[in-house]
Amino acid sequence: MRKGTGVFSRKRFGQNFLEPAWVTKVIRAIAPRSTETFIEIGPGRGALTRPLASEAAHVIAYEIDRNLASQLRTSGLSNVTVVEGDFLDVSGFFPATSHQPPVPSRQPPATVRVAGNLPYNVASPILFKLAELYAQGWPIVDATVMLQREVGDRLVAPPGSRDYGVLSVLMQHVASAERLLALPPGAFRPQPKVHSVLVRLTYHPPAPAVANPATFTRLVQAVFTRRRKTLANALLAYTAADRDGGAALTPAAAVQTAGLDPARRPETLSVTEFARLADIYASISS
Repeated sequence: MRKGTGVFSRKRFGQNFLEPAWVTKVIRAIAPRSTETFIEIGPGRGALTRPLASEAAHVIAYEIDRNLASQLRTSGLSNVTVVEGDFLDVSGFFPATSHQPPVPSRQPPATVRVAGNLPYNVASPILFKLAELYAQGWPIVDATVMLQREVGDRLVAPPGSRDYGVLSVLMQHVASAERLLALPPGAFRPQPKVHSVLVRLTYHPPAPAVANPATFTRLVQAVFTRRRKTLANALLAYTAADRDGGAALTPAAAVQTAGLDPARRPETLSVTEFARLADIYASISS
């Protein structure tokens, strides 16, 4: 327990708390407005929650640690709804586990913004969860989140770079990513062994649209298991696991139909090229 705080940093939750000197910088980058509703993931001791609540209309804070949730619940922030639980388990917009009154109308706001200091061990699953909720119709405009630097690098990586991979393609398909701020280990207590970044994801409809999102996702995941192979060889990983009947199309034929060079590596394909290739497989299985 850190002296004077009365709060444990629980390693199993990957908790690292933002120092006050950095809170102002992060809030300035988030730029909350008085009419906005925020979802905060991992509020911890409320370092971001308090300034967010003072500038935004409403904050729905998801905290997995029951002790921290309890302390935040009794902090006197009237426009903060504390939800004790794992954000990865979220389904409905107004969870039954909330311990304070949500938005009075019980109707989701027209738009929602997301902020948070994501635990390093579950950052990628949370990012995929946000994309899933957006696809389900949640009115999420953007997510401004603190991440391990390596994860942030993958979010903004261009095709052909060493950091470009599954996370890059699937996130860039539904959101634009912008690096806002670099945070050294000293920005947190306890100090992590890694550097962090603040990244904003601004969500948009899938670009380009794909015929079958599940096929697109599976294809991207499969070929990156062989990222150093040629595209034609890497596609063997997809056709071997495909359950939609697309395996009837040989990798060579799929690549030719997509107008791609079979000698290219998966890591050089743009999001648009992955979408075109996935649509060819989807057309065979439909």
